[in-house]
Amino acid sequence: MQNLLPEPPATLLPTDEAAEAVLAGADAQNTDEAYAAVAAEFPAFSAGWAALAGRALDEGQVVAAYAYARTGYHRGLDQLRRSGWKGHGPVPWSHAPNRGFLRCLYLLSRAAGEIGESDEAARCAQFLRDCDPAAGDALAGS
Repeated sequence: MQNLLPEPPATLLPTDEAAEAVLAGADAQNTDEAYAAVAAEFPAFSAGWAALAGRALDEGQVVAAYAYARTGYHRGLDQLRRSGWKGHGPVPWSHAPNRGFLRCLYLLSRAAGEIGESDEAARCAQFLRDCDPAAGDALAGS
């Protein structure tokens, strides 16, 4: 059945240049402490939480990865709502400021799966594809 209602407009999160600069510095240092400093200084910045979650997952710290990803996911939902998102509609991967939230969602799905939360893992994976199928494709390949 075809949906005859128009799709809501894409939600585009604002750029946070200060947080991006600190994250770039953390990337150069590539330490747990540097990434933790990003999250502490900019707790609403999902990309900082995504960096922590990805690092923790790579190091086999699945519970920490889950916690970091869930924090970044919820902070991202807050930002999406402030940006006009009504609980559905596209959140494009092509818009760089959206990527922190989308990465958190992806990493939350992975971490949930690894701790046996298969329903949550599936919901998060579907939500990611609903936001933008390109995000799932890009992140699965990374």
